[in-house]
Amino acid sequence: MSTGLSPSVADDGAPDAPRSSRRKTSHLKDVPETLQMRENLRQRCEQVADRLDRDVPMTKDELETVARGLLSEADLPEAYLGWTMVMISTSFWRDALKSVPPHRRLFLLPHCLKHAEGCPADYDEFGMNCKTCGACSIADFRGLAEEMGYRVLVAEGSPVVLKIIVGGYVDAVIGVACLNVLEKAIDKVLLAGIPCMAVPLLSSDCRNTKVDESWVDQMIRTPYEPAQQATRSYVHLMRAASDLFQPDTMDALAPRLRDQTPLTDQPADLQRIASMDAIAATEHIGYDFLARGGKHSRPFITLAAYDAMTGGNCTGPEFTTAVEAIPDAVRRAAMSIETFHKASLIHDDIEDDDAFRYGQPSIHRQFGVPTAINVGDYLIGLGYRLLTDKRNAEMIEADARMDVVDCLAAAHMRLSEGQGAELLWRDTRNRHLTPLDALKIYALKTSPAFEAALYSGIRLAADAEPYREAIRKFSRNMGVAFQILNDLGDISGDDHNKLSAGGDVFGGRPTILWALALEGLQEDDQAELLSMADDQCGLSDRERFAAVERLYWKAGVFDTAMRLVDKHQQRAEQVADEIEPEPLRRLFYFLIDTVLERPELPSPKVVSLGVNLQTK
Repeated sequence: MSTGLSPSVADDGAPDAPRSSRRKTSHLKDVPETLQMRENLRQRCEQVADRLDRDVPMTKDELETVARGLLSEADLPEAYLGWTMVMISTSFWRDALKSVPPHRRLFLLPHCLKHAEGCPADYDEFGMNCKTCGACSIADFRGLAEEMGYRVLVAEGSPVVLKIIVGGYVDAVIGVACLNVLEKAIDKVLLAGIPCMAVPLLSSDCRNTKVDESWVDQMIRTPYEPAQQATRSYVHLMRAASDLFQPDTMDALAPRLRDQTPLTDQPADLQRIASMDAIAATEHIGYDFLARGGKHSRPFITLAAYDAMTGGNCTGPEFTTAVEAIPDAVRRAAMSIETFHKASLIHDDIEDDDAFRYGQPSIHRQFGVPTAINVGDYLIGLGYRLLTDKRNAEMIEADARMDVVDCLAAAHMRLSEGQGAELLWRDTRNRHLTPLDALKIYALKTSPAFEAALYSGIRLAADAEPYREAIRKFSRNMGVAFQILNDLGDISGDDHNKLSAGGDVFGGRPTILWALALEGLQEDDQAELLSMADDQCGLSDRERFAAVERLYWKAGVFDTAMRLVDKHQQRAEQVADEIEPEPLRRLFYFLIDTVLERPELPSPKVVSLGVNLQTK
């Protein structure tokens, strides 16, 4: 059984220098035992934070380095690392949070502060609706925060928080959470430059837990002191990217030609489509899907790259003026990349027969395969229409616009080649796959989107030729690392999007996990794994998934895959280290730290479908 990286995994043929895996900190989440110990350590954290440069947010690695130094100087155990990182981060953002008025702050509380027995609260999509019965401290904290003007949310996790912030409802967050949740928030929220303060729970057992209540009270009462933004933030560009797909903005940048029916929060359905002009139906479904969901990461990259090449002012104190000054031609280019992406999703869902997209039935499940194919084709046309809009000529020179069209056309073709290779592998009876072949498919399927988004933003601002090779290398490694992480996430399920675990296994998709398992297993185990690719093998989906995951663990593919992610991340970081100007380098680092988010994998003994595994 092989658990190391074989030479065949080096997709460009160049061996890498040995590199140890990134340090794992998941076990370093002890809370200092007494209030006095916590008070003393918090004071030290405040002193350290006061000496830090506040011009840009710290990365998680930088924060860890500072925290380790503090613990070493104080002769305190490494087990306090997670708690110390939260305290330093909270102190770092204290002054920035003061500059946000309370009505623009979000107060986040966890479910586990409630009393588990007899709690009368109801739940909705945004969390728990507290009944203020007085049985726990949630009501007291909530009452104080609401009295001061805060928005209050009783829910877990950072995705919903980031969604609220990008939506423009709040500009800062204070919260109470366990260290596991706060660790994820550092990646998701803090790196974007969103002022955040937090008080960690005293335990992470998620049931009737406790917190230093005086600290929470003090945090809620953080005074408002008007001041100009001091730390750079990508939030404003995130909001600008999200705003591109609001109905009014879409109608301004890409006016609908057929259908003037207002877009709503509800997805298009057969009843509404049947009631409108038949020629307008395709346009309506296309615009509805374009506005429906997604993280809008590709448009963000284009806007941020353009901003980086024009001074980086959209992340600074004069962000309002700078964001408003982004030319509509750049906005249309950013929209076009998302439009091509959405078209590929519709076609991809057809090819894989995926039932859900953005938590809703996929287009072909709603309207049938022929209509879905047609809507995808329509969105491709809309993407090119955005790029060739005559109004763009008034803002961007012709050569730059042509170069962007050429780049996007090349990206579109490479994406189709990658998807075609995946489909041919899926539909053949030979399910053998090498890691090198899997990585080649990844480079074609995922990397072009990063490359097109970065290139478009840079080229619309300046001559991109000096950056072409750096963009290609950075995007290739980012795309491959991202796809490996996506495959790892498939093991535990994608609750944001397709709503099921094991989609790659059941869909017969060529993944690096499958290839590494075939490379690392003995002949008998290889044969068993290959038999799992046949949906007529006589096993239920639950049994097939359990067998595949057991073999993956036996081959050590999860550790190997994470080392591959580390390798490609290191290569992307090497590109970022040398890129100029500084705002572009900062964007590259931000993309590395936020896009390459490590998933939580199930334990070797219990898989995500609840099947107990007996390892051989």
